[in-house]
Order: sequence, then C-alpha cells, then structure tokens
Amino acid sequence: MTSASINSASKPARRTVMAAAGAAGLSVALTACGGSDDDSSSSASTGGTTGSTGAGGAASTGGAAGGALAATADIPEGGGKIFDAQKVVVTQPAAGTYKAFSAVCTHQGCAVKTIADGVINCPCHNSNFSIEDGSVKSGPARQALPEVKISVSGDSITLA
Repeated sequence: MTSASINSASKPARRTVMAAAGAAGLSVALTACGGSDDDSSSSASTGGTTGSTGAGGAASTGGAAGGALAATADIPEGGGKIFDAQKVVVTQPAAGTYKAFSAVCTHQGCAVKTIADGVINCPCHNSNFSIEDGSVKSGPARQALPEVKISVSGDSITLA
C-alpha cells in the first residue's frame, strides 16, 4: 500500500466536504429568516399595547379553506391577529370591517409578528404595512401584503 492511498482513505472526500458546507449554509440562511416560536399569534389595539391572545380562543385552530379561523370577537378593532400556522393576518380597521392579508413580508419572506398603531410589522427589517389595505407604510418592502380571501358569517371568520 502506498502513502497516497493511505492519505486518501483517511480524509473525507471533497464531495462530502462541499455537501456539508452547503447544508450548513442553507441551515444558517433558513434560521435567519425564521421567527420565534414563543407564541402563535400577536395582537394589538389602536393604543399600541400588545397583548397575547394565546391559543385558547374559540375556533382559532382552523386552517383549511372554509375552516373556521377565528371568532370576530378575537380580532380587536383598529388592530388584528396573526395566524402563524395559516400564514394569514386578519385585521379589523373599522368596527365590523374585516380584512385578511398574507403574513409573509414581501421584502424577504419573513413572517410578520406584531400589529400596533394601525400597522402590521415585520421584525426582520422593520417593514410596516397598513391594516386597512396591506399597503407599505414604511420600507424596505416595496410591495403590499397580498390580500387573502375570507368570509365572515355571524361571529365566525373563515378562509374562503
């Protein structure tokens, strides 16, 4: 056996090293775009106070199209609620008016996390969106949050 064959057997193959480096880079990138798993939703009133709604709301665990998403009482007037599992934010800009938007920021795909003072906030780069129409209030995002179709029947909000 030559010394060359002994050295090649004891070192990892170049392909293995490159694959490991690529996987490590990918996991770092995905972690950087992720959010915290502390709470599944955030909400705020027009006064800017943030409160946790928790997972105890009636019908707040739905998600399939047509499934119950929330009760209208769960959505504060002048604020909203973020549904992380469904990637949807539901707002109530005026009494009895409900809107829904994607909870994925149009800047770099981070999840929006809070709603305060009439804006939906993305914590990654501090983009802010209107609770009325999803339009950009401040960047770096340049595109509005896409509207999500919902249906309000009685006191129940469902994805359309």
